[in-house]
Amino acid sequence: MKQTARHTVQQGFTLTELTIVLVIVALLLGGMLLPLSAQRDLRDFSTAQQQLVEIKEALMGFAIINGRFPCPTSESDPANARYGIEDATCNNVEGYLPWKSLGLSETDPWGSRRTASSNAFSGYWRYRVDNNFSQTFTLSTQAISSLSVNNAAGNSLTQSPPNGPVAIVYSTGPDLTANGENATIDTTFQAGERSTGFDDMLVWISRPVLFNRMIAAGKLP
Repeated sequence: MKQTARHTVQQGFTLTELTIVLVIVALLLGGMLLPLSAQRDLRDFSTAQQQLVEIKEALMGFAIINGRFPCPTSESDPANARYGIEDATCNNVEGYLPWKSLGLSETDPWGSRRTASSNAFSGYWRYRVDNNFSQTFTLSTQAISSLSVNNAAGNSLTQSPPNGPVAIVYSTGPDLTANGENATIDTTFQAGERSTGFDDMLVWISRPVLFNRMIAAGKLP
């Protein structure tokens, strides 16, 4: 009597599929194990980076409209009508970004909105513009900015005059304190990778970039 063997076909995951599933599970677990504070820091740094992009574009827009960059704001009284508005004249020193003149948010993600003159400017955007570019300029203007940006090692991140930065904006980061070169009121600023002792976030506008945007907008011949 001939017996016919019956084979049961078993279906399951292949080794490759199991590997993919394990990788996905590991990634999900890793995201869950990431401390909430670390997740919040990543979100805040991302928000600050986006704000710096918006600030740079707003400064460019202001320059195109007015033929110059705004002066910093120095008014400390929140009740004053000039609070958040650019100063009437620039003193060629570092100040705070005139957020109302530019239509921007008052602070970075770590800042606290001031309600009294006695409040510190915690988390307010720091701003410096070369005086030659806070007044109407033309292509024939041979103004040379003295501003420069270095990394932590002291290596220059910007072009040398006359094509260096004409305006600089930075956030003091989560520690709310200017670090590195930014801790000293000077013409040299620091940017670059974050480290244990440096968490500032900085952007600048160079002279060639400024002139290029002004020409493209039809504001310079």
